[in-house]
Amino acid sequence: MTRQLMLAGKYLQPMPTALQIPENHVSGCQSEVWLAACPQTPGHFVAYSSAKIIRGVLAVLLEKAHSLESQQLAQFDFANYLAELGISRQISQSRADGVAQVVKTLHALAGTAA
Repeated sequence: MTRQLMLAGKYLQPMPTALQIPENHVSGCQSEVWLAACPQTPGHFVAYSSAKIIRGVLAVLLEKAHSLESQQLAQFDFANYLAELGISRQISQSRADGVAQVVKTLHALAGTAA
């Protein structure tokens, strides 16, 4: 599963370095993580982390987020989704806490985009 997450991270849409700014930085993560609404495509998001496994988790989260309408996205239980996929078991508690912050930020961005 860890290898699959790292491979998934390779498919994460690149985040322009211009968006890797303090306003888009997700605090509370063990690794550096940025998450932003995609300026060119309303309802879509871009993210980046230097950590390969977290980049994979971001890819999984954003793939699901992009398949949802904004109202669904604002209410979607990403923690349960990651648990159902078995991803929650593959990351440490400190990384899980960071992923929770990513989800919180994603929900906030979805509320703003709605």
